Parts: sequence; C-alpha cells; structure tokens
Amino acid sequence: MKIKPFVEVLVLAVGTTPQIITETIYALIHGSPPIRPDKIHVVTTATGRTIVTDRLLKNGIFDEFVREFRLEGLAIGDDDCIVPHDGKGCEIDDIIGSHESEAMGNLITSLIRTLSQDEHVRLHCSIAGGRKTMSFYMGAALQLFGRPWDRLYHVLVSPEFESNPLFFYKPKRNRVIESRLPDGTMTKLETKNAQIHLAELPFIRLRDKLSLQGKSFHDLVKEGQEKIDTATFQPELFVNIASRTVQIGPYTIQMNPAHLIVYSELLRNKTTGCVHPERPYCLECTDCFQPLSSLLSEQALERMIHDYRNIYRNAPYRADELHAQWKKRTGTESIRQALSKITRSITEGVTDERIRPYYVVSAERIYAGSRYGVRIEKGKITIQ
Repeated sequence: MKIKPFVEVLVLAVGTTPQIITETIYALIHGSPPIRPDKIHVVTTATGRTIVTDRLLKNGIFDEFVREFRLEGLAIGDDDCIVPHDGKGCEIDDIIGSHESEAMGNLITSLIRTLSQDEHVRLHCSIAGGRKTMSFYMGAALQLFGRPWDRLYHVLVSPEFESNPLFFYKPKRNRVIESRLPDGTMTKLETKNAQIHLAELPFIRLRDKLSLQGKSFHDLVKEGQEKIDTATFQPELFVNIASRTVQIGPYTIQMNPAHLIVYSELLRNKTTGCVHPERPYCLECTDCFQPLSSLLSEQALERMIHDYRNIYRNAPYRADELHAQWKKRTGTESIRQALSKITRSITEGVTDERIRPYYVVSAERIYAGSRYGVRIEKGKITIQ
C-alpha cells in the first residue's frame, strides 16, 4: 500500500457561487500530478453557507460529483462550513463593513495558522470565491504561515460557464444546460466545451523569516511590519580590533581597548558560538546571551586577551597584566563596568534611537542572575 506523503486539505473562500468548490476539486484531480483532497474547509458567511447547503449539498450535486469521479469518503459536513461571528457572537451574513471584514480576516488567519501547525498536512487554498476581501485574507494568511509545500490557487472557468447556476463541473458525459446572454436571451451550452483550469499563484513565504505572536490579523501585520523594518534598518556592524573601532552604519565609535574585547566576545558568541546555526535569523532569540561567569571562563579570557595583544602589539606585557587582573576576584566587577561603558559609548555614538537598542549590551534576567548579549542579527556582524 502506497503511503501518501501529505494529508491534502482544501481550504476555500466561498460566497454565493458554491460551484467554486466542485470546480476547484475537478481541477485538482485533473492536474499533473492529480491531487485528491482528503478534507475540505469552506470559509463563508451565514448566507453563503445556506447557499452551499441548498444548491450543492441538499440537491445531491456534490454527492453525484463524488460518485462520478470516485472520490469516496470526501464530504462537506456541518462543521466544515466555517462562518465568522461579530462582536455580539452572531454569525455574519455578509461582509459589508470594517467590523465584518476584520472578523473574516481573523477567522481565515486563525484557520490557516492552526492547519499549518501539522507538518503532515499540505494546504491547497483557493481564492476564487467570495468577496475580494476574503481572497485577500486567504492569500495574506498563507504568506504569513504557509510552508514550502502549501499551495495557493485561482480557478479559471470558460466565461460562458463561469457563475452559471447550472454548471458545477465538467461531467464525463456531455450535458446541455441553458445560459442567459448579456442581452437577456437564452442559449444552450454543451458541457463538453467547458474549460476548467487551476492557476497556481506564487506568494512570498514569511513563516521562517518572522516569529509572530499576535492573535488578530491586524496585530500580526503590525508585528510583522515592525520585524521587517527592524531587519531592514539594522546597519552592518564592523569591529576592527587593530584600529579599536566599531562601525555601525555611518557611525564610527572609538572604543576603549578593554571594552572593545568584551564587546567582541559577546558578538563572537552570536556568530561562531550560535547554538542554532541552522536558523538564518536571530529574531527574538537570546540563547547566545551569557552570564558574567562565562565571560570570565578560561576560554573566553584567552580569546579576549588574544584580541588585546593584537591591539598592543608593541607592548605585550599589557595583555599579561590584564589577564592576571581579570583572573582575580576583581575581574567580575571589571567586566560588569565594561558592559555598562560599552552601552554608554554606543549610546553616545549612535544618534539614531531606532537602531540603538540592537547594538548596546542587553541584559536578560534569569532567576537570580542575568545574562548579557547584543540583539543585532548575527548575519550583520563582521569582526576583523
């Protein structure tokens, strides 16, 4: 028995044209490769659900479609038609204002977010039905939470068959249906002439680029924009040990040698010492932050003293003196003072308050102690 790599889940935005459902499934099963949905979620309004129920389910059209194309087990149950509620807990009949639009956006976003948490599920999302607002939210939600294997589609149907209330899919045997022309006269159409195509729409996948915690669509967009702006506005950070300088975008900071080597150690721990090397972005991760005791470990001291020797090439005794001093009990206080003065130097040297928090030394309190680090993205750091 062949094991399917994914559970194929179809998510559709549907308004008053329930044929979108059967047309999308028809296009999927006739694609290359063919895809047979295992589960269907219909996002609609209270009015839309009634239309889907009356015009597609109760009259047996969907069951006939399932039998004709041998899609045994595929069904649309009561729980599969999902309708948002307004602030009073009532189902929304239509999207006619900002409140209804917001409720629909939150529903679609929450659904896609939840479904995408299962790595064994592949989402096939259709924006062919419903109001344009619903289509927008469907695409936007997939941008925020879609995985590489998820898909976004639009169904294209021959114009003369599109939205025809008698046409739901292209049956195996030709049928003749009536159609009203723009001038009001009636004509007859043969279903064998119908064309149903599925256009796959590319979209930018932000799931692995942004770590989002917001609940509503509005909060997610705001949070995502802030993170994108932060990533965009973080200038490159260059540390030149020999010249004792820190370059942050257009800002050049001349730093005390003892402070510079501590700063460099914190930065190196983000780059070469990252505990999540598979992650291309740091985002809110602070796992590289260190307690003072780690900065005074023998390995850390050796790296910092090595940098100090590069600064004072003509006076190597200075490095030996500093090493001996920091190995004593006074070392903890010296490091603590250095962290404070590093932040002061950067605060005075970087006038752009928007980017400053990503370059100063940040403290994170853990139980009785604190850990220290720098929040800049590791890919922005260069130490020479």
